[in-house]
Amino acid sequence: MDIVVSNLSKSFGTNHVLVGFNAIFPGHRLTCLMGPSGCGKTTLLNILMGFIRPDGGSVRGVPRFKSAVFQEDRLCESFNAVSNVRFVCDRKVDTSKVISHLENIGLKDSLDQPVSELSGGMKRRVAIVRSIFAKSDVLFLDEPFKGLDVDTKKDVMQYLKDNMQGRTVIMVTHSIDEVKALNGKLITMSGKDGNNEN
Repeated sequence: MDIVVSNLSKSFGTNHVLVGFNAIFPGHRLTCLMGPSGCGKTTLLNILMGFIRPDGGSVRGVPRFKSAVFQEDRLCESFNAVSNVRFVCDRKVDTSKVISHLENIGLKDSLDQPVSELSGGMKRRVAIVRSIFAKSDVLFLDEPFKGLDVDTKKDVMQYLKDNMQGRTVIMVTHSIDEVKALNGKLITMSGKDGNNEN
């Protein structure tokens, strides 16, 4: 099912972040949101995730089960990488599968360390794997590749493509190269004066 956003508005005080925003996010596909800082990308994600209420307009078709990678990693800092992922897993998921995914994106030598000891890029990868393992029909990604070097980002983008598993994915990015690499539909948010879909 598509997620349909109609005439959405949201203000914070006198700051009108979203004004009459319309968009369709196709089901089971990846859609990328681009636009200047302050144009409402993260606010839109927060509305779609149910964290904040819009002032007007409607949102239809958001699945019940959601997972996310936020701008902050939001990991359990005293847990290691495996425990952070297991925290969101069904009990039936074998730990060896979690380890395999973490190793697949370059964390083989850091599995037993508390994530508080990991670099920013390593934490980012743990957060991405955790979002994949969480039970969800829609995945929200807010600049998920931030802090990754070029080679690592290429590997992690491939990991994401391989593991979306038919989910609807909505991703905020500032990179057209990421949009192309992930073969995503692009929605350009220009702020208060609307948006363009490509």
